[in-house]
Amino acid sequence: MELSFPIEFIVHGTAVSLQAKRAESRNEWKARVKAASTAVIPQPHFASQEPIGVTLYYLPDEPMTGDIDNIVKPILDALSAHIYVDDQQVERLVVQKFEPGIPFRVENPTEMVAVAVSGPRPALYVRLSNKPREELR
Repeated sequence: MELSFPIEFIVHGTAVSLQAKRAESRNEWKARVKAASTAVIPQPHFASQEPIGVTLYYLPDEPMTGDIDNIVKPILDALSAHIYVDDQQVERLVVQKFEPGIPFRVENPTEMVAVAVSGPRPALYVRLSNKPREELR
């Protein structure tokens, strides 16, 4: 079955860095990301071969000690050969962290963004699109 984009989902838990000392922690995080995505897509399905745009909003429960860019690769790897064939298809990547205690405003959020922002932390909001240039104007 073909995937229908955009795909949005939330992963609950603390994101694990590519630099995590324990490979087991990285693998558990990748399994959690894949499981959260599996819950919102049809089964069975074909991985997309189209160009992909990825949006990641990370909402930690306390200020991050590491760099935001270090959490990206395990997430993309978890979705590779599952949502898309290969992470080389990712043409656009937007990553933002929203640490507690720092006010922010989201205009016109999707229902899933609203759930992520107002729900329990830590959480990761993920949006995948097959139109990576859709927001360019």
